[in-house]
Amino acid sequence: MVQSPGCLSDAQVDAWVADYNARRPTTNPAEGMTGQDAACTRARLQQRLARQAGALAGYKAGLTNPAVQKRFNTDQPVWGALYQSMLLEDGATVDAAFGARPLYEADLLVRVKDAGINQARTPADVLQHVDQIIPFIELPDLMVQAPPKLNGTGVSAINVGARLGVRGAPLAVPADAAGQARLLDQLRDMEVRLIDAQGNKLGGGKGSDVLEHPLNAVIWLAGALKEQGLALRPGQIVSLGSFSALLPPKPGLKASVHYDGVPGLKPVTVTFR
Repeated sequence: MVQSPGCLSDAQVDAWVADYNARRPTTNPAEGMTGQDAACTRARLQQRLARQAGALAGYKAGLTNPAVQKRFNTDQPVWGALYQSMLLEDGATVDAAFGARPLYEADLLVRVKDAGINQARTPADVLQHVDQIIPFIELPDLMVQAPPKLNGTGVSAINVGARLGVRGAPLAVPADAAGQARLLDQLRDMEVRLIDAQGNKLGGGKGSDVLEHPLNAVIWLAGALKEQGLALRPGQIVSLGSFSALLPPKPGLKASVHYDGVPGLKPVTVTFR
């Protein structure tokens, strides 16, 4: 029986954070790391990120799109934490080399309205317990020397590469049942387009590419957090995952995400310098 490499030591995680802050590639998590090893390593990394990146803003569900799961040789989502200083406003200009292994993707946030979200079992349940849908371009950083060697547990250990993200204007969730039912269908059926300043398509997909309905990511996340003794709280945001491939940024690129089919959900834009 192959012995698990175990949780990274405090010294190893400190070295990761030093590399993260210097935007230089760090050592890969050891192969053979178990889910428990990854959770322990992630918790140690999150403690350090919290010290330097501000209060906990919420969470990100990662690997929620089958195409992205395939890239990392897994069939399960993973989760990480997002902190206040990671969140930038619409139209932000960011270094193309904002991390060691920088990427960008079309994403979407929801904001938690009340703790009832932790008991949600269906997308309709989730919608009753969120008050905003927020356009989002996530800017993750795979941070390691050999990203192709990362699998699901490795991605989990590095806090799902949380680094930055650009959020747009929030759309209020309707209070009435009919309005919520419409929005529920719109989120499932929307066409998400990632385009450049000239309107050329960079990537995209459908709402249903994320776990058949993007709000299923919240249900999965609430369950995963519960296993760690955690819960979603009012005011926190949840990043639902990728509606596009993960792409490397280039200096001079202006990228926007459009959510066709969701009236009132405006585009969000980032520029790379």
